[in-house]
Amino acid sequence: MSHRPTVLLIEDNAPQARLYQQYLKDEIINLSLIDNGKGAKELILAQSPELILLDLKLPDMDGREILQWLRSEQIVSSVIVITAHSTVDVAVDVMRLGAEDFLEKPFGADRLRITIQNMLDRRRLQHQVDDYQAKFERKSYHGFIGSSLPMQAVYRIIDAVAASKATVFITGQSGTGKEVCADAIHRQGTRAEKPFVAINCGAIPHDLMESEIFGHVKGAFTGAISERKGAAAQAEGGTLFLDEICEMSMELQTKLLRFIQSSSFQKVGSSVEEKVDLRFICATNKDPLEAVAAGKFREDLYYRLHVVPLHLPPLGERGDDIIEIALFFLNTYAKEEGKNFINFTPETEVILRSYNWPGNVRQLQNVIRNIVVLHNEKSVARIHLPSPLNTPLQALQSIPLAQGQHKQASSAPEHSAEPALSAYQGTIKSLAEVEREAIERAIRFCDDNIPRAAALLNVSPSTIYRKKQGWEESTPKEEEKLS
Repeated sequence: MSHRPTVLLIEDNAPQARLYQQYLKDEIINLSLIDNGKGAKELILAQSPELILLDLKLPDMDGREILQWLRSEQIVSSVIVITAHSTVDVAVDVMRLGAEDFLEKPFGADRLRITIQNMLDRRRLQHQVDDYQAKFERKSYHGFIGSSLPMQAVYRIIDAVAASKATVFITGQSGTGKEVCADAIHRQGTRAEKPFVAINCGAIPHDLMESEIFGHVKGAFTGAISERKGAAAQAEGGTLFLDEICEMSMELQTKLLRFIQSSSFQKVGSSVEEKVDLRFICATNKDPLEAVAAGKFREDLYYRLHVVPLHLPPLGERGDDIIEIALFFLNTYAKEEGKNFINFTPETEVILRSYNWPGNVRQLQNVIRNIVVLHNEKSVARIHLPSPLNTPLQALQSIPLAQGQHKQASSAPEHSAEPALSAYQGTIKSLAEVEREAIERAIRFCDDNIPRAAALLNVSPSTIYRKKQGWEESTPKEEEKLS
């Protein structure tokens, strides 16, 4: 059954109210009627109507007071104002107060029905847009920060797999947030209220790994002075996350494969088989197929685990997410350390955004903590950045050459100075041309943000604006000469 929107008619003239009701009797809406302002407020709070038809002349208050009240209470109902006393000033006034349409008495049935239908259609479209933005343009998600397209794709995959029991195989460089991703899958799914247990297979000695996963009984090995539950039993009903799974020994991989297939295991030193219900998520910072080819990872285990692959992008490919994450860490550590930092200078933003971040989010986190601990200003400037980020033109140097220049440079032999020089003969550009190319490259890199480009080039924004104006003025003159 489709949703019937609620429409509230606030009209003190009884004959007109009945007429409007007759006009709307065949519409698929729930129509309520009230004849005074006080009662209208109570009804609005009780019903939260999608649409309000508001007469301006009420016995106990002016309709404008209701518009002001709706705004102050942050009530999102759409409002169509009805009045017989229409002037341009009245129309402008009620629109300014939040009304979305205006009906002047008298009006016919078709006019009323069409106006109401258009308003309800507009609300439905707006809700669809809001839902889309909430679902596909999220700025954060279960521990992740960032709204870049690569991360939106990650969020959508997590949404899709969260309710399933299928194994998820997460790949990505160190520091990209693989455990955060596994935890997000757990928290988004039906097992969110159950335990999430993480094991780092690369941080535990091989001879202790079996005990860590399956547990052991008393006396199973030297030092086993009491019985211990392993991660498998601790994760009962929830999720077991095996990080850096390619570091696991081949012997234990065989036991893990059997455990995944049967959901049964034996503690070290025990002959009793135990059964658990849990979900497996695993991760690695390596290429698992390369590990299979090298004989370090069982092929059958790989295909058992590799049901839903999920790759986390490196931080350097996440664009403005870098600044969002950096601001989060800056505000967190500034509060923790009692420092004054609140933002970054434009130049610093450009440097942070253009650096390739080989250590990903973990490296960015450490850089920001270093800055907050060692300095205390309102804005993070380039001088506060640790090496190698404090290089003045660090970001500009990371911009690739234009395609033609790259081919020309690469065509020259590496160890011969003269051929390299001859490759450039006849293509040497004037200083003005080189300057223009550098400025235009910086502007493109900064997505047409002139202040950022100026910070990157270590010049004033007014200098770039002046240069651009000069180029634009000279172009028509050059065209005239050619013609």
